[in-house]
Amino acid sequence: MLRAAVCRINNVARTSILDTASRIPAVVVNRNMSKHSTETDAEFDARYEAYFNRADIDGWEARKAMTDLSGMDLVPEPKIIIAALKACRRLNDFALAVRFLETVKDKCGAKEKEIYPYLLQEIRPTLNELGISTPEELGYDKPELALVNVYDQ
Repeated sequence: MLRAAVCRINNVARTSILDTASRIPAVVVNRNMSKHSTETDAEFDARYEAYFNRADIDGWEARKAMTDLSGMDLVPEPKIIIAALKACRRLNDFALAVRFLETVKDKCGAKEKEIYPYLLQEIRPTLNELGISTPEELGYDKPELALVNVYDQ
């Protein structure tokens, strides 16, 4: 009995919604599902570089921008990476800098052998200036407690 009453109320509500939707002008019902960006690559780079170069950036904002960058289908330009590393230095967050470098390496994907050495070459002076080690220099590229595979011997 209760199920029948709920179904009846649902049907009445659905028909009343459909009746009011037919009276709404088409302009209001139309929804744009995509936003076409007109931002060029240079403007994108300048926006993120300026964001990381802000003097009042805090740890949450730096992490948010790094997370946004890691979610995009791109490898950040060296100037963005340098600005992010300098922001990490201003925040005195060495771990965030190393994690960001790990993320950049991961973003290189299948072309890691080509792209990552180029990026390291471009950001090396900044790494030396700030005293930041790469994940490879810290040994983070190899598993810490991995067992030797007996079948490889």
